[in-house]
Amino acid sequence: MNDGLGSIRLRRMNYYLAIAREKPQLSAAAIIAVVGALAIATVYVFQYVFLILPCPLCLEQRVAFYFSIPLAVLLWLGASYGASRKVMLLGFLAIMVVMLWNTGLSAYHAGVEWKWWPGPVDCSGPINKFGNARDIMNQLQNRISLIRCDEAEWRFLGLSLAGYDVLLSFFLALVAGWGALKSRGRG
Repeated sequence: MNDGLGSIRLRRMNYYLAIAREKPQLSAAAIIAVVGALAIATVYVFQYVFLILPCPLCLEQRVAFYFSIPLAVLLWLGASYGASRKVMLLGFLAIMVVMLWNTGLSAYHAGVEWKWWPGPVDCSGPINKFGNARDIMNQLQNRISLIRCDEAEWRFLGLSLAGYDVLLSFFLALVAGWGALKSRGRG
């Protein structure tokens, strides 16, 4: 039975690879949209089910996905309905740039968690200089996050969510770059 299941998986993988070779822009857009949506769904599960609250840097890292997922869906539709080469190229380049930026932001955040460098004062600085009671309330309301950026709330295989975001964002940037390259050659 294992050989039959293995051959089915191999045929399915070959089928998907054939689609990726035949329609690379469609495949790249679909990968970015689906993987990005799964990533956002995952962080929402961590936040609302496991009650691991995001710090300000975590929330900032989500912005790249909020931009890239809808754009990837539009590119997916564009690839399906024959959008111009220039539109596809610019869309993929935009996603690639945003995901490379997010790779850097995530690497910075992971470094803050490992104490390799200081993080933003509002979420990783000292919270012992409050001043008077009015200043305490002002800082709590406006400048200080109670969720720390320099403390990883969860790790798996040594990586925090910020560490996994480095890998995921870089992967999505590569996929977007592949989509851009294939868009250049399209007529």
